[in-house]
Amino acid sequence: MDKLLFVEAVHSGYATVRVLHDVSFSLPAQSTLALLGRNGVGKTTLIETIMGLTAQTGGRIVFKGKDVSAMQPHHRNQMGMALVPQQREIFRSLTVEENLKVAARPGEWTIARIYDFFPRLYERRGNGGGQLSGGEQQMLAMGRALAGNPSLLLLDEPFEGLAPVIVDLLVDAINRIRTEGAIASIVVEHHVDLALEMAETAIVLDRGGVSWGGSSRELKAAPDLMASLIGLGAEGA
Repeated sequence: MDKLLFVEAVHSGYATVRVLHDVSFSLPAQSTLALLGRNGVGKTTLIETIMGLTAQTGGRIVFKGKDVSAMQPHHRNQMGMALVPQQREIFRSLTVEENLKVAARPGEWTIARIYDFFPRLYERRGNGGGQLSGGEQQMLAMGRALAGNPSLLLLDEPFEGLAPVIVDLLVDAINRIRTEGAIASIVVEHHVDLALEMAETAIVLDRGGVSWGGSSRELKAAPDLMASLIGLGAEGA
């Protein structure tokens, strides 16, 4: 499988504060990576660094064979990166359909196809973003990212604060996106077992660096290792 993304010896942070140091990993096309670790170890920073939203001070990020380390976020988005941020950041004053149209680019992910994935969005297409429930807002944030027809989807805590029935729906959607949509994903998720079920591979961050990397199956089969890397009960993301 071709490598879609290379992160090589990356250092980054915010202003003068360095958060990540010497982070390296790669991601094949159409695969899913779980990004794990305790609170405050740099998971969101890594997602934002890949998207170009932090101060990268070392290393390089190669996407689709091109070094994008100095590239602005909107240019990375145009190349095929899409971020679903933890706070969703939908346009609350726009309708569901307007949120999707603003982000739409030509490709297989039409608005009609997004409605097929998320029928609830179709039902609520005339409602403002601020009128949606938390689960509906998360569907819209994901739908808006898909409307840009990305090849890499960056998901930062996509299930936070959602009811189990909505989590199940979104997990199914992410799995379908990977298999039917030919999209790679990086998922930050504090429910470790859930993240490992969704992803073929995983990396664990600790103090801004990679402390472990390998197959999700290997990590899930080693609860003692998981507890030592991530915390008791594997719940400290």
